[in-house]
Order: sequence, then C-alpha cells, then structure tokens
Amino acid sequence: MVSVIFTLDYEIHGNGEGCPRELMVEPTNRLLRLFDRFGARLTIMADIAEILKFKEYGMKRGRDDYHYHDIVAQLQRAVRGGHDVQLHIHSSYFNATHQGGRWAQDWSEYNFAGLDANRMDEMIKAGKEFLESVIRPARPGYRCNVFRAANWSVSPSGNVVRALVKNDIDIDTSVFKFGRREGLVNFDYGEAASEMLPWRADGEAIWRQSAEGRLWEVPIYSENRWLGAFLSANRIYRFVAGRFHRVPGQPAASNGGPGQGAGRAPRKRWGNLLAKRHAWKADFNQCTGRQLIRALTRGAARHADAAATVPFVLIGHSKLFTSWNERSLRPFLAYVAANNARYSFGTFESLDLSPARSGTRLVFS
Repeated sequence: MVSVIFTLDYEIHGNGEGCPRELMVEPTNRLLRLFDRFGARLTIMADIAEILKFKEYGMKRGRDDYHYHDIVAQLQRAVRGGHDVQLHIHSSYFNATHQGGRWAQDWSEYNFAGLDANRMDEMIKAGKEFLESVIRPARPGYRCNVFRAANWSVSPSGNVVRALVKNDIDIDTSVFKFGRREGLVNFDYGEAASEMLPWRADGEAIWRQSAEGRLWEVPIYSENRWLGAFLSANRIYRFVAGRFHRVPGQPAASNGGPGQGAGRAPRKRWGNLLAKRHAWKADFNQCTGRQLIRALTRGAARHADAAATVPFVLIGHSKLFTSWNERSLRPFLAYVAANNARYSFGTFESLDLSPARSGTRLVFS
C-alpha cells in the first residue's frame, strides 16, 4: 500500500509581497473543498514566521490587514475536517519589518541551515508553541511534530537535527533526492538515502541514514529526469510568477531543480540544462495530473515488496494553486480514489515508521 501525502507550503511570496487572503486563505479553501470531494487529506505546512508577523502587525495597528484571524480560523477548520497542520519556517521573517506595503526581511537569516543552534532552537520552539496553542482548541491532543525548512535548507545538518530533536519534532520532510542548489541556500541531496522510503536521519547529514538517528526524514518524492519531463503549463506559470516576486540575489527559476546557475552565459547555461538530469519533484502545482499518476505508479512498482505502507509525499504552495491547477489535479485525485486497494490518502500521522535493514536495502517491518 502507498499512502499519498499532500503537503502545502502555506505562505505569501518569498520576497514579502502579497495578500494572505489571496495567496493563502482563498486558494486553500478551494483546495480543501476539492480534497473533500475525493476523500483526500491535506497537510498544511504553515509558515509560522510570516503568520506571527501578521499577528504582530494587527496588534500594533489595531486592524487585521494581513488576515491573521482568517488564517487561524482556516487552520482550525482544516484539522476539524480531518486534515493536518505542521511546521514550516521562513527564517528571514522573524526580524522582518513592514515597509511600503510589503515585508522587508532579514536576508542574513534567509538560510535556515546557516543559523546557529540557539537561533534555530528559538524559531522552532516559537513555531511549535504557536501551532499547538491555536490548533489544540480545535483538536485536543494535537502535536506539532513535523517540520519543513523554507527552500529545503537543512544542509549543513548538525544544528538543524539537534534543534528539531530538542523540540520533540519527530519528522523532517525537507529533503528530495537528486536536489541541488547554489545561491543564498546551498545543498546537494544527490546521495539521499531514498527518493520515497523514510529513514532515520544521520545527525550530521540529514539526507543519509543512521541506525542511531533520532529524527525521521520522510522525503518529498522525486525522480532524476531530463529537462523535457518538466514541461507543463503550470510550470510555466510558476516560472513567470517567480520573476515578478524574485527574492534578492536568488535566480527566478531556482527551485532545487532546473534553473540553477543563472549567472552563467545563456548559451552555456541552456546547454548544461539540456545535457543534465534534474530533480523532478512530485509538485502538484507544477505537474499535471497525468504526470503525477505516472510517477505514483513508478514509485509504487519500485517498492512493491515493502512490508508496510510507503509514503508518496507531494509538495505544493497555496500561492500557486490556480483554477487551472485545480482542473489539472482532478485526474490524479480520481485515480488514487478509484484504486483504493493500492493507494490511500494519508497524513504523516498515519505512517508506521518502524524500519529494519534487509541486506543493503531499506525496508519496513
């Protein structure tokens, strides 16, 4: 059995622009309505750094221009409906100030993995405490125990793992195999333990497995694909949106896949892109439903002999969930719902993380 786990990074644009109602609340309402029709479950990865700033703004100015109360109400409705909410952090927002109708961030804290251990601990603790305080009235016994770093920034890993474990976070879901990035954030997950199977994370290299690891890594599903595999109307929309809301110093197309190294000469850059393979994530904003169906069937076939439920983790962003995206996703939802002997919709709570080693291959027992 494969558990299809949808994760949604719940945030405004990375450069501090945008209205939370338009980029978070309204798209997520549409997504939840769509999921409810198919019995799907959503895990909202709520960027608490932004949300806390929206709360602070309202308290200081006496008006809820950033729709903090709508956000909290939506998160509570989601968990009442059987969905989940977990922790996402854009660290550059913690010191952000509101200037000229946008959030001016502290770019020195943009790279989460580059922060010192005490600063990470402060951020994770604040996020966990906030989420538990707003979600428990709607779901008693709720635990914030899953984390995703903004920009998949968990390399170097030592401070990240220690801070997560210290704050009773059980699962990280930031890694995607084959992913590489150079810029304000740097990582290379080419040697990640699996594209799909969870592993106990090494304390110094979260993308590797260790029998003594205290933190689980549940990776975002990915494949090593050539550039043509990335073509879709949704991906073109993502590229255009990125150009209009570019983070200073970051390439517009930089998403851990194609588009790295934007500073090179155009001819050489495109030659390298075409010649190489890139990390193709199961991104439900950028991939078509048919592309996702094929990826799911390939992943399930590779791990058909697993002794327990295997996760297929998808990633998306509320700000990118358009009406076109909604139509393109329906075939995938319908496929999973119609093949419930092989697939189920789940959340991280539904995973039984009890792996064992069988030769050189990671399996479940």
